[in-house]
Amino acid sequence: MLSQEKQTNRSSLYGFEMRAVDNRRAPEGERKTYDIKQLWQRSHEILRLAMFISCQKRIAEILGITEATVSNTLNSELGRKKLSQLRQRRDEESVDVMKEVDKLLPKALKTYDDILSGENVTALQKATADTLTMDLGGYRAPTKTISKSSHLHLTVEEIEAFKERGLEAARSAGLIIDVKHETIKEVQDDTSGSSDS
Repeated sequence: MLSQEKQTNRSSLYGFEMRAVDNRRAPEGERKTYDIKQLWQRSHEILRLAMFISCQKRIAEILGITEATVSNTLNSELGRKKLSQLRQRRDEESVDVMKEVDKLLPKALKTYDDILSGENVTALQKATADTLTMDLGGYRAPTKTISKSSHLHLTVEEIEAFKERGLEAARSAGLIIDVKHETIKEVQDDTSGSSDS
């Protein structure tokens, strides 16, 4: 009991009397240890996310840490220096990409022009060139589709009615050609009869 009382009444680092045990510090005589590799990995994740997300609260939520930890990492001298290096590398890479695009763009435009105006062009080449030209012009085809499903209970009679309506629609559109079943049966009968002889 006396040791607990002694612990709660000890002075803090700045000479103030503490009312409760300071769990941030290791007990006297023990040394608090940290897994440096794990701490650096977490710092690296914070810095990497800071490249894409400006909200420190969101970074903290993603990593499951406190906002103060994110702020301490980003505002530390090492954190600011590393983030600056990451941003510089990103900017250099984007400049390299732009240089590559500048080199390839004239060739690509000539190729598209040849395809669009050429006579010996396959349908696939023409469709690809049309699609890319539309994309460059800002008329890109929608790529995101939202689908919603529903649940339906049908009787056997309702299913048969749906099938009949579908078959009738396909016949009227010329998608189904009626073939007499007897003809196919007769051919099968003829082939089976010839194998018997």
